[in-house]
Amino acid sequence: MIGPFFEALRKRGIKCGAYFSLIDWSNPDYPGFTKDSSRYFVTSDYARWNRFRTFFQGQIREIASQLKPDLWWFDGDWEHSAERWESEKVRHLVLSGNPNAIINGRLQGYGDYATPEQNFPVSRPKYPWWELCMTINNNWGYQPADTNWKTPYEVITIFADVVSNGGNLLLDFGPREDGTIPEESVRVLKELGAWNRKHAEAVFGTQPALPQGHFYGPTTLSKDSTNLFLFLAGNPGKEVVLKGLINEIESISVLGANAPATWKIVGKISWSAVPGLTYIQVPQSQIDPYMTVLKVQLKSPLRLYRGEGGL
Repeated sequence: MIGPFFEALRKRGIKCGAYFSLIDWSNPDYPGFTKDSSRYFVTSDYARWNRFRTFFQGQIREIASQLKPDLWWFDGDWEHSAERWESEKVRHLVLSGNPNAIINGRLQGYGDYATPEQNFPVSRPKYPWWELCMTINNNWGYQPADTNWKTPYEVITIFADVVSNGGNLLLDFGPREDGTIPEESVRVLKELGAWNRKHAEAVFGTQPALPQGHFYGPTTLSKDSTNLFLFLAGNPGKEVVLKGLINEIESISVLGANAPATWKIVGKISWSAVPGLTYIQVPQSQIDPYMTVLKVQLKSPLRLYRGEGGL
């Protein structure tokens, strides 16, 4: 199944990722079975564990040599140490098939990026690169009884938080047994796609912008640091505030609508280096149904005041 699928994706110029569960409860040589029982302990039957390692590493070698995935998404590494999995060896097996392959962070320290799961972390993960993996309802696979669908608003606001912290969103939607996608999933994906098209300038090719305390919501910054994008979480009222901005502002507009916004500086003292507060009036006629984004065009690359308000 995977070979023809990869072939079809690559004909369309799409990168191919493969999920691989290190845990394998179906294999009689794997020690774990259920939460409250185990077939055996590795320390008491290392020969059996070695048989399993030979088996799963053989699978990886086969996939790496024949399919050459562009991305490997490992899972279940927490049940054993890097030494027991032979994680370093596994990484070499993966890269032997495709030296440019990317490996997720579930290989006991031998992956390339972090993978927090299901909800947005309060603090950005320590890896230079990271990805939030999240289901569109409660389950990774299709479950007819699972109707707890996330709304387009919830997915879009979570996505904005991820992007503003330099991350990627891996959004799961499980197909039915006949391959069709549930209508609820399709609706969320279409709304997210439409929102992305409208606000692409603030999402793609941007970088994280403001540290906490400067603005109450997600923010991104253009690569040249002259365009600051403010995501209005919950679409607040007529006015939002931006703190600690040293730069002069060229213009402010509602992204995707080209509607100008007005602003004023409050609390700036002429003889002090401390910048004032920038109050922005949001055009209420151009509010996005899910999340409005303001584009703040600066006259020079972004500079922020990070002091305590002294003279």
